[in-house]
Amino acid sequence: MRSRIFFKLLLLFTVLITTATVCLDLLITRAWERSIRSNVEQSLRQKTLMLAERTRETAPQNFRQLANTTAMEAAARVTIIRSDGVVLADSEADPATMENHATRPEVAAALAGREGTDSRVSKTRGVDYLYIAEPIPGGVVRLAYPLAELAAAQRFVRGTLFASTLLSIVLAILLAAVSAQIFTMRLNRVLQFAGQIAEGNFNAHMTRLPNDEIGMVASSLEVTAKRLHHTFDELENSRRELETVLNSMQEAVIAIAKDGRVQWANHRMEGLLPAGVRLGNALVETTRDPEVIAATNSARLNHQIVTVRANSVVPGRSFSVTAAPMPGGGAVAVLHDLTEIERVERTRRDFIANVSHELRTPLTSIQGYAETLLESPSVDNSTREFLEIIRKNAYRMTRLTEDLLVLAKVESGEQKLNLEPWSAAELLRDAADYFRDHQLDNGMSLEVENHALKLVSADRETIQQVFSNLVDNASKYAASGNRLIIGAQDVDGAVQFYVRDFGPGIASEHLSRLFERFYRVDKARSRESGGTGLGLAIAKHIVRAHGGTIWAESDLGHGSTFLFNLPEARNFAVAEVLPSQMTP
Repeated sequence: MRSRIFFKLLLLFTVLITTATVCLDLLITRAWERSIRSNVEQSLRQKTLMLAERTRETAPQNFRQLANTTAMEAAARVTIIRSDGVVLADSEADPATMENHATRPEVAAALAGREGTDSRVSKTRGVDYLYIAEPIPGGVVRLAYPLAELAAAQRFVRGTLFASTLLSIVLAILLAAVSAQIFTMRLNRVLQFAGQIAEGNFNAHMTRLPNDEIGMVASSLEVTAKRLHHTFDELENSRRELETVLNSMQEAVIAIAKDGRVQWANHRMEGLLPAGVRLGNALVETTRDPEVIAATNSARLNHQIVTVRANSVVPGRSFSVTAAPMPGGGAVAVLHDLTEIERVERTRRDFIANVSHELRTPLTSIQGYAETLLESPSVDNSTREFLEIIRKNAYRMTRLTEDLLVLAKVESGEQKLNLEPWSAAELLRDAADYFRDHQLDNGMSLEVENHALKLVSADRETIQQVFSNLVDNASKYAASGNRLIIGAQDVDGAVQFYVRDFGPGIASEHLSRLFERFYRVDKARSRESGGTGLGLAIAKHIVRAHGGTIWAESDLGHGSTFLFNLPEARNFAVAEVLPSQMTP
């Protein structure tokens, strides 16, 4: 009988030990591995952020020393990478022998402006690493931790659990009759504690058990619980710090969950809206601005960054809204107030327009008096020379004030466009007529090329001004080429017009700034020719008002070409094709 009880107790004890081992393997091992991995990642992330801060304060020539020093302090491999993927410094390899890192997952994520994480075998070292990368101005910093140490720790934990199981079984065989119930109770307490940890109750405590294998497992669980609790506290602190930073921003920020409901908003956003932000409700209940709603929906559903202009978030104020998708789903929108900027810009334009208008009358008087004195026979040659200088400069100032007035009207949108369908042939014919009327005295010839069949939607008068500015510009600065070509050709959804000269050309560093107001490639030559420096700026704003684009192409010694596209006017008949012709 006693033997039967012994074997029953032994069997029961063995089953209990086996059951507890399985439960502990499922709960403790996974929790331990997650804890180790989480701690390593958190520590590596903090060290990476600290390295990013130190990198901003370190000169590029000292990056190698910084990488070596940080690697020793952090016990990890350090890599500093430029924004184009070139490795600037590495604590364990020669940067010159390392390949471009732009395609590494964690580097690509950091170059996109967010934290990058990846685990893989290093191509340089052949070691399995955990990588964490953070963006810095002009590049990325990355720390790598060898995962072999994590694997060793995991093997150690599994081995400890296995040894504990074997010892428990031996003790169960030897002490089954006496200690079966005791071990059962102790195991139940351990299992209950493990269950509380698995449920997220990291504040749970367990009375101290004897210092045996079960007691060691219990102690390990307590350590794991404390570490997890510490990790979650750090995450909560990080969340609060981020919330503080966002609340201190001048821009309004609102976060939308993946189901379209408002998840969070900073204080600036709450202060903008009279009714406040309704957390947990649909965005339309917080703001009815269609642009904000459309932008956040597009970012949330299409995973694209969208920038729009919103005018009805707050009456009388306009905002630039940038919506971006969040990694876990949803979107975040940042509202930048443009009201004051636009008011200052409007004041500047009005000031320029008013000053230019006031200058027209005195300049006209100066020019008229100078011309009258020049016609007088009593004026000697010396005085005539000074009068001619006065007349020329008064004329130049008059042109400058007129161009400033035109530019102010175009920029402000006061100049309304009368958009009608026109053929490219008609617009090119206007440009050719302007050339014949104004450019006959410079010895240049004009060729017209038209390969466009489409009609364009354009204001004929303002497009004529674009052509006249481009032709004048080419005539003044490319007269050595002796000829100009104006033409048009069909492109996708538009017609491309061009004015080509055969002068000395323009250096590439000037091309991107040619359409800025008062920008001149050759300032002395521009003043001599009487240019105001506003012609190309006016042309740019007129073309943009039509919904088109304008740009310049040039090779030194081979002339320059100024091109602009005008949108196609649909649902009209095919345009007349103007054959190539030569205008003297």
